Amino acid sequence: MSDTRTELGELGEFGLIEHLTKNFNPKREDTIKSIGDDAAVIDRGDHFELISTDLLVEGIHFDMSYTPLKHLGYKSIVVNLSDIYAMNGTPTHVTVAIAASSRFPVEALEELYKGIQLACDTYGVDLVGGDTSSSVTGLLISPTVVGRVDKDKVVYRSGAKENDLLCVSGNLGAAYIGLQILEREKQIWKENPDVQPDLSGHDYVIERMLKPEPRPDIVKALAERSIVPTSMIDVSDGLGSEVLHICKQSKCGARLFEEKIPVDPLVASQAQEFQLEPSVCAMNGGEDYELLFTLSQADYEKAKDIEDLHFIGHMTDLNSGAAIVYPQGELIEIKSQGWKAF
Repeated sequence: MSDTRTELGELGEFGLIEHLTKNFNPKREDTIKSIGDDAAVIDRGDHFELISTDLLVEGIHFDMSYTPLKHLGYKSIVVNLSDIYAMNGTPTHVTVAIAASSRFPVEALEELYKGIQLACDTYGVDLVGGDTSSSVTGLLISPTVVGRVDKDKVVYRSGAKENDLLCVSGNLGAAYIGLQILEREKQIWKENPDVQPDLSGHDYVIERMLKPEPRPDIVKALAERSIVPTSMIDVSDGLGSEVLHICKQSKCGARLFEEKIPVDPLVASQAQEFQLEPSVCAMNGGEDYELLFTLSQADYEKAKDIEDLHFIGHMTDLNSGAAIVYPQGELIEIKSQGWKAF
């Protein structure tokens, strides 16, 4: 072990993964894609198998003071399913490992697994294994999801080309606003425990935070039109971070038009309560679990009528960099300012 000390925050989540795994080179012929995308890709003969894992840690990824256990169980599964959809695949099986401290009785974990079961039933996947352990501080959940995709349909982050259209599903920023509201009410409750949280009128954004839904409908709609995106990623860390991931992996630049970013009117009005720009919430908030992808311009006519699909920009040459274009014509460099694990 070296005598030098590098703080985890200096590298960040993705920098740390890259640093720790830089000497791991696939040795098996059936390993098609290892580290660096939404899921690993394994050759199973007539199809590709997709594998992804995630980690949710109490106090880092969720706060038990406002997170119902059933919602948490549901969310722990769907955020992993989203990674499979981001590879243009279909999830089939999950395993779940948990570690829980003694403050969680059996009944609490039963509630957690009700949410896990609901997610599995909703999206047609089977829970096929897992592990349990004690924890000294709280709750930790680590699901692994397995899926499949036809070999000619798999989509990576690295396939975007100059002039490809940049698209996103749904609307963005709602989960971040939901988090702001929950945190605000938590602080009010801490200062005065007799005051009940006022969450009226905020159902939509709170649900987007506590019980997100992935987008298999978009994958299905693309398939029905014989469209295979040139690149794809799910929006878990903020739109800005995900655009940069595609740019880095595809060796491209991007132009994203601020007025094209889809933000629900309710989210826009509630953002004003926190003196936040709606587009900033979309760019930097994260946890929306929408799909960001690129399409060849030749697919525009086939894709333009897909419900809840938005064209928000286009890819450029690498030297142009990644920037957001404001209505007045001003270009602002896109920076990774979304969720940071360390």
